[in-house]
Amino acid sequence: MSDTPTPARIVDSSAGDAASASPARLGALAAWSNVVLAALLMLATLPGRTQGLRLITEPLLKDLALDRVAYANINLWATLLGSAFCLPAGWLIDRCGLRWTTAAILLLLAGVVWQMSVLAGGVTILFILVLLTRALGQSALSVASISTVGKSFGLKAEWATAVYSVLLSIFFIAAFVWVGGVVESRGWRVAWGQLVPGLLVAAGAVVFLLREPGTVGGKTDAASPAEGLTLGQALRTQTFWVFAGATALFGLVSSGFGLFNESILAERGFDQKTFHDTLAVTTLFALLGQMLCGWLSLRRRLAHLLAVALLLYAGGLCALPFMTTLNQLWAFAAIFGVAAGFITVIFFAIWGRAFGRAHLGRIQGAAQMLTVFASAIGPLVFARSHAAVGSYSPLLFSLAPLLLLVAGIAWCTRLPDETPTSSPA
Repeated sequence: MSDTPTPARIVDSSAGDAASASPARLGALAAWSNVVLAALLMLATLPGRTQGLRLITEPLLKDLALDRVAYANINLWATLLGSAFCLPAGWLIDRCGLRWTTAAILLLLAGVVWQMSVLAGGVTILFILVLLTRALGQSALSVASISTVGKSFGLKAEWATAVYSVLLSIFFIAAFVWVGGVVESRGWRVAWGQLVPGLLVAAGAVVFLLREPGTVGGKTDAASPAEGLTLGQALRTQTFWVFAGATALFGLVSSGFGLFNESILAERGFDQKTFHDTLAVTTLFALLGQMLCGWLSLRRRLAHLLAVALLLYAGGLCALPFMTTLNQLWAFAAIFGVAAGFITVIFFAIWGRAFGRAHLGRIQGAAQMLTVFASAIGPLVFARSHAAVGSYSPLLFSLAPLLLLVAGIAWCTRLPDETPTSSPA
């Protein structure tokens, strides 16, 4: 696949300045306000994410007298099918704008979460509700959140995405503590029901506070075709598949590793307390990695930063089966955290940087769909590998070369506007 720019991507200097100066068009305060709002929107995806659902899994299973295997199958298929909602969400964002599309998603998600909180039982109804929380939360609302940053900052979103990523970490940590506390003290239904007012407030905030690029007097200027590639053009570039494939592969590994983290560390002789300490260390270094990547992205190519992150991640996977001491484990947690921080920022920043913002929603929707799909099958890959051989080590050794291969390809990848080309005929 060639990354040679199409005529739609090749612009004169004045058009290029317009495309890359979206903060100026919005105003710096409005653009950075959008970053905070985007982080809150991603927080609102909590009831549709694995991290949120796992907070209520045990009490939900007990309350509904549901078999664990049946629930696992519900969750798997709901996640896989829900990933398809990324595409229409991206199309609606580009077609109808961020404000009203995002508000509609939030209202629908609030209704689904409320319905789930009063669910009396029934596997079919539960499947439909989990599917809709995955589709609206993990898929559609995630696309809206990352599109808000990309469309607000255009081609220069790297530092904004670093700040956005740090805010996400802080917001989610606070949410885990609060929701977990409510689940423990008052039950999962109360916790889920208390999320509904927050989702409604978020919908109102989007309507009244979100400022879209090119908005003047409440009217949105149509995006020029010269401001970016279409989804079809993006899909024909090596850039899309390298970055989308790399983040999908990272999602597969991190979801499987994250779900069975305690079991993986127990295989190396580490206890549950050490497992919890490792999570804290990894989170801390992920925050540092996000800020470092934001700073480096102003000076280094994103493709090179992605390659370095994948190299670190592969090295950690290879080293893990040989770890026997706490110092080795802390070093591993630091490396994993930094690599995850890098990849998070790069995933949020690359699409607007490489393809412009005119069709950003659809492009990010396609990339998000691949990542959600891969993340859904990651735990299954880890579970079946362990069941087959009684250890996670062979899988870790198998995944590392694949990460290294993608890292090598990423290092040689150029973004569409970095590829030398002659003027179009």
